[in-house]
Amino acid sequence: MKVSKTRSVIKAISWRIVGTLDTMALGWLITGSPLIGLKIGALELFTKMALYYIHERAWLRTKFGTKDK
Repeated sequence: MKVSKTRSVIKAISWRIVGTLDTMALGWLITGSPLIGLKIGALELFTKMALYYIHERAWLRTKFGTKDK
């Protein structure tokens, strides 16, 4: 199966939205400050999206765990 780079980018963005909302909520819960939660979430949004994209593309280079039809 061939997967486009665009698909990986869109998948990374949608997952980061979910993950960032979770991080913001946890940051707020732990610190008691919604502003600190927002700052933590904003920073990790970009770092984790880039790391996810790299991770996804690396996994696409291997056939580990796949089956041919």
